[in-house]
Amino acid sequence: MRSRSATDLLPLARFLRQHFALDWYGIHGAAHWTRVRYHGLRLARQSGARADVVTLFAFLHDAERRDDGTDRGHGARGARLARRLHGEHFRLDAEGLDMLCHAIEFHSAGPVEGDITVRTCWDADRLDLARLGIRPDPRRLSTAAARHPEAIARAERMARAGWGGRT
Repeated sequence: MRSRSATDLLPLARFLRQHFALDWYGIHGAAHWTRVRYHGLRLARQSGARADVVTLFAFLHDAERRDDGTDRGHGARGARLARRLHGEHFRLDAEGLDMLCHAIEFHSAGPVEGDITVRTCWDADRLDLARLGIRPDPRRLSTAAARHPEAIARAERMARAGWGGRT
């Protein structure tokens, strides 16, 4: 599977810009999604994860948040949104869609075991905890590439610099 180009993502990004209920420039908005995609694609090159799923996860995992707090239901709502958008804003094979929806639904509390693509998605999101002033805990990361001290340091630098847009 090839990774999705920025052009391929424009219809999805336009939809999300209109759909997203929170501050587009806030802690769970577009800059966060951009950093998650960056981290995820770097990790996928080392882990062998599916880049197409990792990219879509980055843009959809927080798309159904209703607040910037715990919002325990946002993962399940996000997985339902992904299934609804499939075929209109993106296409995956059945296995890829199942992986994407599982990664989205359980990203806030997912374990560190399981499918490499799902774990890569979760690690990409967890690496961006630095945007909240939280240093990612290597014990909560599930891929060797994400646990590497340089990956954590890079994520912290990017978050502090506001890489990916205003945060």
